[in-house]
This record gives sequence, structure tokens and C-alpha cells, in this order.
Amino acid sequence: MASPGGSATEGGQATVELVAALPALLLAGYIAFQVLATGYALSIADGAAEAGALALASGRSATEATHAALPGWAADDVEVSVSGGRVTVRLQPPSLSEALAERLTVTGSAAARPR
Repeated sequence: MASPGGSATEGGQATVELVAALPALLLAGYIAFQVLATGYALSIADGAAEAGALALASGRSATEATHAALPGWAADDVEVSVSGGRVTVRLQPPSLSEALAERLTVTGSAAARPR
């Protein structure tokens, strides 16, 4: 039975096209999320490194200040190193794939003269 605007098979065609396009839409959404999460992680790593460098300059522990500046989700995914007056923070962004998170690890660093 034909509908007023077209044949009955046109509705089926649209459903097939939607089902075929759905994986591509999901992938595009995941990629967009991952890009945003990586940028956010970079911003957080830079801020934490700066907090560590400021603490180092004032004679406090750079590692403690760096960890205090990070959000809770980042506690297990961070490496902090202090060498001379430079504080370096390596942080894995949130990701559904651990292997992808390791490849997208970001680094932030800041320097200060210790007292």
C-alpha cells in the first residue's frame, strides 16, 4: 500500500540508511569526546605542573602540591617528576580504551627556582 507522499519501501530505505550510518555517527562522537578529553587533560596537567612549581619556589613539596591540584579521576593516571626547578606532569586522559589513553598521554611542565 502506497503512502500519500511516497511508496512503502521508502520508509524501509530510510531505516536501512539510518542503521548503516549509526556506527559512523557513534565513531564520530567517540572521536570528538576523545579529542576534548585529551585537551582537558593537557590543561589540567599544565595547571598541576604550575602549582607544583609555585610550591617548589616557596619551599613546599612540589609533588604534594601537584597531586592536590589534580581532580580525583586523575590520581591513578598521573606521573610527577621534579628535577632541579622543573616540575613535569604526565597524565593519561579519560578514555574507554586503556591502550588509546596510553598513546594520548599528555605532558605539562613548569619551572621555578627553589628556595
